[in-house]
Amino acid sequence: MSVVIELTEAGGVAVVRLAHGKVNALDLELLDAITETFTELDGGDARAVVLTGAGGVFSAGVDLRRVIDGPPDYVDALLPALTRAFQAVLTTGKPVVAAVNGHAIAGGAVLACACDHRLMAAGGGRIGVTELLVGVPFPPAALEIVRHALGSHDAILSGDTFEPEHSHGFIDTVVPPDALLDTAVATAVRLAREIPADTFRLTKEQLQAPLHDRLARLGPAFEARVASLWHRRRDDGTLAAQLSRPKS
Repeated sequence: MSVVIELTEAGGVAVVRLAHGKVNALDLELLDAITETFTELDGGDARAVVLTGAGGVFSAGVDLRRVIDGPPDYVDALLPALTRAFQAVLTTGKPVVAAVNGHAIAGGAVLACACDHRLMAAGGGRIGVTELLVGVPFPPAALEIVRHALGSHDAILSGDTFEPEHSHGFIDTVVPPDALLDTAVATAVRLAREIPADTFRLTKEQLQAPLHDRLARLGPAFEARVASLWHRRRDDGTLAAQLSRPKS
């Protein structure tokens, strides 16, 4: 089985690097690896975590080609896998810092939003949630994570992507590209050093409690409808048309 995540250590911080193809597209293999990695890190010895991407892209989001070319039940496996991966990052009780090294689109932006602090390389790409422009709805967990991170609906409903300097809340800090990883690690170290681990974990739980309450109440009511529309967009050619559009 090929390696889809590279895990290294820097100053007591676990550096998780997505390393799956040219654009770190989210498919079942990568999503399962994210879930497994963050679940293990949550109970491991690392004081904090940095999430970044290999190459020049953080993550381009869901691998739509796999959705189109795979069997119909691929969608039924993909959507829960997305939820598990996003929630594994979100609920890690240690400081989690995103080092967004390039484009973070759709599910890639959701992954970044699941982190506690988000840095992005200046001029390194764009970030945004484009799901509605593709024609598919957000899985409930993805929508709640972005709502929690941004505090508004504008960027969700527009589907726009943004440069780091004008990211509408997606990015906390913009840094030079050659300083991105070092700055992210230093940020993670500072959070882990200055705040007792048990206090940090409890505070994250408190801050995220409204999000999890909403998911518990509303998630089951929407999950089947979300899956139905993903199947419809797959079968009516909308996703295939999206892939065939010229890239600007």
